Amino acid sequence: MAAPRPSKIPESVLVVIHSAALEVLLIERADKPGFWQSVTGSKDALDEPNDVTARREVFEETGIEVGSATVPLRNLRDWALRNVYEIYPVWRHRYAVGVTHNTEHVFGLCVPRDVPVTLSPREHVALVWLPWRDAADRCFSPSNAEAILQLPRFL
Repeated sequence: MAAPRPSKIPESVLVVIHSAALEVLLIERADKPGFWQSVTGSKDALDEPNDVTARREVFEETGIEVGSATVPLRNLRDWALRNVYEIYPVWRHRYAVGVTHNTEHVFGLCVPRDVPVTLSPREHVALVWLPWRDAADRCFSPSNAEAILQLPRFL
């Protein structure tokens, strides 16, 4: 019998991946068809730095390596935005009993528009590049949409 999975830490990152021309990469969730989002993910440990979580999640979900010649580390920017939101009931079982809210740390990542993207099929089934306003409209998460709408402010 497999050991139970540890509870997710209710602290995460949201990484808005974008081109210099303000096109935003969105990915469609495998577990919820029609749910489009930016890269997101929880910390693996309470003391994991937010930028490390962001780099790990970007690589796991898209195959984009932050810190490579194509995407230098300086392209990942902490926007110093924090969102505290209620965890959707459909995903609460992943957290400890009684945990209902998550704190999300927002980052931006500028990449070349032609950067190769390799989705993790366990997590995502499709990708699309959209102009930033259109990308915000397609996101299912209000905090994700709001982060994308802030993109021009952080360039």
